[in-house]
Amino acid sequence: MSVLVRRAAAEFTGTAFLVMAVVGSGVMASRLSPDDVGLQLLQNSLATGAALVALIVALQPVSASFNPVVTLVERALRMIDTPTAAGLIAGQVLGGLAGTVAANLMFGLDAVSLSTHERTGAGLWLGEVIATVGLLLVIFGAVRSGRADRVAFAVGGYITAAYWFTSSTSFANPAVTIARTVTDTFAGIAPSSAPAFILAQLLGGAAGFVLVRFLYPTLVTPAVVAADRKVLS
Repeated sequence: MSVLVRRAAAEFTGTAFLVMAVVGSGVMASRLSPDDVGLQLLQNSLATGAALVALIVALQPVSASFNPVVTLVERALRMIDTPTAAGLIAGQVLGGLAGTVAANLMFGLDAVSLSTHERTGAGLWLGEVIATVGLLLVIFGAVRSGRADRVAFAVGGYITAAYWFTSSTSFANPAVTIARTVTDTFAGIAPSSAPAFILAQLLGGAAGFVLVRFLYPTLVTPAVVAADRKVLS
């Protein structure tokens, strides 16, 4: 089995479980707390953040981006080549859709049900730009400063927080956005709203790439970090 196939399979699996966490916890929250939207969002955000930590820890040795914007920035930073980026993005999109179908079926819903939850407006689009910039800063700030082993906890914590401080509740992921169009539940987004969200995420990705390159112009390896610590001790 080729390395690319293994990596694409890891992206498929990780994105599927991530979307199951997002959609499934949204359904569970709406059923357990039907009259409290704030509590629903809290339950949804905690489940998503916790799942992200676990999935990244488990799959990072193979591949654990789970996000086309992250993969595109990895390509722009020359961390991967174009065929690899294409394969990983395909895995992410297909995995996200599979995760939504699985979540729908787990809760006795139709496998595919287009969302009627309209999410539109300049404030929400700006929220997606900001959420995506922040996510890239957290990921690549950790990686390029030689702390890749902390990415899982940084990303899980950031996404949990971004659910609350962004107007859009921080989708920040085109694959997850596409997947959430086929569930008419708490986490859904209407297909007509998805293109603008994805465009905002791509704009955030471009801005995040520029910011990361400016703040971290060189890649610091773990060996360099260890040497610096030895000098300071």
